[in-house]
Amino acid sequence: MKKPKYYPSKSSESFSFDHVHTEFDKQVPLHQQETWELAYIVTGSGTRIIGDITENFSHGEVILIPPDIPHCWSFDKNIHDRDGKIENICVFFKSQFVDDLRNFYPESGESLIKIEEIKNALSFYGETQKKLQELLKLMSKQNVMERLSTFILILDQISSSESTNIVGYLKGKNNENKLLEIHMFVLNQHHRNIPLDEVAQIAGMPKSTFCLFFKKMTGKSFVTYLIEFRIESSCQMLIKTQMSVSEICMAAGFNDIPYFNRIFKKIKGITPTEFRKSNLNT
Repeated sequence: MKKPKYYPSKSSESFSFDHVHTEFDKQVPLHQQETWELAYIVTGSGTRIIGDITENFSHGEVILIPPDIPHCWSFDKNIHDRDGKIENICVFFKSQFVDDLRNFYPESGESLIKIEEIKNALSFYGETQKKLQELLKLMSKQNVMERLSTFILILDQISSSESTNIVGYLKGKNNENKLLEIHMFVLNQHHRNIPLDEVAQIAGMPKSTFCLFFKKMTGKSFVTYLIEFRIESSCQMLIKTQMSVSEICMAAGFNDIPYFNRIFKKIKGITPTEFRKSNLNT
């Protein structure tokens, strides 16, 4: 799968700020870029791919993505603000910008080296997440010079934080295209029946070879991965929509409601109805 390059910054910019308020399906598709990306999801939820990891996401998350890691966000059309739109704030910056800051301001050297050492995409939680949210929202009201000073504060927050989780990485250049193509296929097609032969054909392998490849790359069989993906998708629908359990069962790709209830309880420990009630009360 060819990953389109995306260049959000002008050559004259050391960093750029992008505040998007748009329809759920107007986001950039799977892409990679030579800049760093700091993304804050203000409104919306869905599924994202970052490197070799596919996960659900919700509003409020703040994620740092190093250069050249393929990524995309696929937003749920049912989750939006009162205008029917999703919203996110992103800052894109070059590695050269970090180098220049370190050279011009020796006081920042130790902190910025920590950023340069980051190889995996990270999400932030706790007080760091709240502070980054505040600073990114502040940037939307500032001019270019004010944003520069705020962005330096953001870099300081990132470099000093230990409140992080890894949400994206690449296991190997030789196999990343095949795995990403499979992730994208599941993301877009998990609602229907997916024969193993079809996925193996997309990967360009015999079925037996594909099964071994996928297990080696992910640590689980494709069937297990697909079931877990569908269950996570159903969890988002249970929390975020008013759809009935039977409607969610079908929308997530399960054709048998008793089986859906049984496999959901096996994975989550409770039934779909209990899951919805417990999350409505939190």
